[in-house]
Amino acid sequence: MTPSRDISRLIEIMAALRAPVGGCPWDVEQDFSTIAPYTIEEAYEVADAIQRGDFDDLREELGDLLLQVVYHARMAEEEGKFTFPDVVEAITTKMIRRHSHVFGDDKARGAGMAKGMWEKIKSAEKAEKRAARLARGLDPEDNGKGFLDSIPLALPALTRALKLQEKAARVGFDWGEAEPILDKIEEEIGELRAAMATGDSASIRGEFGDMLFAFVNLGRHLGVDPEAALAGTNNKFRNRFHYIEKVLDERGKSLEAATLDEMEEIWQQAKGKV
Repeated sequence: MTPSRDISRLIEIMAALRAPVGGCPWDVEQDFSTIAPYTIEEAYEVADAIQRGDFDDLREELGDLLLQVVYHARMAEEEGKFTFPDVVEAITTKMIRRHSHVFGDDKARGAGMAKGMWEKIKSAEKAEKRAARLARGLDPEDNGKGFLDSIPLALPALTRALKLQEKAARVGFDWGEAEPILDKIEEEIGELRAAMATGDSASIRGEFGDMLFAFVNLGRHLGVDPEAALAGTNNKFRNRFHYIEKVLDERGKSLEAATLDEMEEIWQQAKGKV
């Protein structure tokens, strides 16, 4: 089999890898749950290539992410659920429907994206899903999900906290401004101190989580994305620590041989440089 620019070749390769006879033993034994972590990892690697501005890596990582889509579609096809063309049809249908101001008739294109149109489109999609459930003999209103259950469990915890808060805010469950959230954070810190005094690890973990959740809420009201903010701080910490390592190396010392006071001194220097 030879490489190709045609998506059908990738689909063929995946089918061959999943073939019970002659396929790859590792690929054959995988299922949706075992592949899902790889899907998430590949999405992160795409984001990393974008952040680094490395387009060679981005091309490769996008291919890896596309493979994940093909992988899941192949497993679904094996179970008789849907095929890769069904995936393509579903997303093209959705994009055309949600952009009538681009793909609609002359009147729709001329009107542009009217106020409230997005919510109307979403309502229409929900109605279609209810009708589809009814056609399958299921309760159209009971999809086993609460108001917040559409927020994916697999999201990074900080991002999921933000999404949960944003959705709850749509129905008025929200702080009116940022200032009171600072008081809430102080309250959560006090509860964490009390938990630490007990030494109860479960209580400490719970109170620590509450504190982080409150910080995410504060960031939301300040217009700060928690994942992006923490990613920036992570990079800053890495760069400053690397500076410590570099200076110590110039002094003929290793990280292990340096004292905390010495590293702190260089850290303070690094704050003005990186």
